[in-house]
Amino acid sequence: MDELRKVVKVTKGRATSDGAGVKLVRVLGPSDTKDYDPFLMLDAFDADNPDDYVRGFPWHPHRGIETITYLIHGDIEHGDSLGNKGRILDGECQWMTAGSGIIHQEMPQASPRMLGAQLWLNLPAKDKMTDPSYGDIKAEDVPIIENDGVRVHIIAGEYQGCRGAFEGKYVKATYFDVELPAEQEWEFDDDPENTLFIYIFSGRVLFDPAQSISDSDAVYDAKQAVLFSHAGRFWIKAVADTRFILLSAKPLNEPIAWGGPIVMNTREELRQAFRDLDNNTFIKKR
Repeated sequence: MDELRKVVKVTKGRATSDGAGVKLVRVLGPSDTKDYDPFLMLDAFDADNPDDYVRGFPWHPHRGIETITYLIHGDIEHGDSLGNKGRILDGECQWMTAGSGIIHQEMPQASPRMLGAQLWLNLPAKDKMTDPSYGDIKAEDVPIIENDGVRVHIIAGEYQGCRGAFEGKYVKATYFDVELPAEQEWEFDDDPENTLFIYIFSGRVLFDPAQSISDSDAVYDAKQAVLFSHAGRFWIKAVADTRFILLSAKPLNEPIAWGGPIVMNTREELRQAFRDLDNNTFIKKR
């Protein structure tokens, strides 16, 4: 039996606002890049009051990263400097490669509930200036594997021989949305070299079959990210009905120079990006 992944870090997000005043939880950020490599940032949102988010994220630039926006519930309109436009709805995802540079906006629309996350995935140094592109993932294209009440939505990666709706071109990340009923166990065999973490939207869970709910230190609550050691097998048991996303990918082990919406490898590359913005030469492909 493969060695079990153990909890090595728990990251509790902090409530903040971004864009034009969108309330969210900043789960991962610049101080977490070494531990969570190649994942850079994770923002989680869960709101039933449209005033918390409808002001949205007006036009802003990105370079050097991929942004992955996944909605369990909600409606986000988007558009970009390449002329792309569309909407992300329940169970849908937008996997955007910013590459050499893109300017876009994301404008959430009033919904009964806005529940989801935006993840920033780093690009390798050799691909930082690749052409920008979109991967629009529709709900009907996301495979769902169900066993014993456990539902695994395969956004990217592979599970039980089923490939996900999308495959990253630059970083081969796994992205699952898992619904786990109370008292159910679930496990996932992964490359032990990969960085693997989960973000718990709701519920309470255990990560070690040798521990029980009576051990308060063994039970992990919602609204936090949990990072695991490098090993082959991930195991989880729900104490209450639980929903979480699982992310996994090989670390890049490259230097990071981060400035707002732009992430490069050196300070000079970062300075050049902002010079490009000032000189109106940021967009390399139209």
